Amino acid sequence: MQISWAELAQQVSDCAACELCEDCIQKVMGQGDPNAALMLIGEGPGEQEDKTGQAFVGRAGDLLTNMLKAIDLPRDRVYICNTVKCRPPKNRAPKPDELEACQPHLLAQIALVKPKVIFLLGATAVRVMLGPNYRITQCRGQWFERGDIKMMATFHPAALLRDPRRKHDTWADLKLLRQELQSLGAYADLLK
Repeated sequence: MQISWAELAQQVSDCAACELCEDCIQKVMGQGDPNAALMLIGEGPGEQEDKTGQAFVGRAGDLLTNMLKAIDLPRDRVYICNTVKCRPPKNRAPKPDELEACQPHLLAQIALVKPKVIFLLGATAVRVMLGPNYRITQCRGQWFERGDIKMMATFHPAALLRDPRRKHDTWADLKLLRQELQSLGAYADLLK
């Protein structure tokens, strides 16, 4: 039986399944349209996200908003979340046991949103959603299917801030994303 958003929020709030909860200010569920055709999954909350309780704020969040605007998608019409809901110390990548502990929350979010497309932002989201043998540099820009959901990966906005040379590849991925949403008949719904 599927849980409700309120039940999931309570589960995330109460979660102490790994050590990440010990040092975070607050847990970051995610935000956006809970019925969106497009879901974006990143790595984990950073310092600004931990303070505000919102996913993808600060410089990386601004860049993500601009990336969506580049393909004419309003940020509030998609659903944005992360693989883990608590900030890893010093913004390090989540450890395998932390990812595993938080995976039920992520899978519940996917089940509730029921997206047609998931856009994976960065290496951690790729490993969680596609498997540990997948590498962002090898699989970005390619479509994968998991059940009735199409998935594609691109570089995380924070990686683009560190290495702007990857923006060209990311722009190509965004155009493929728009094209796929259009072919699924979901693009127009995201603009309403």
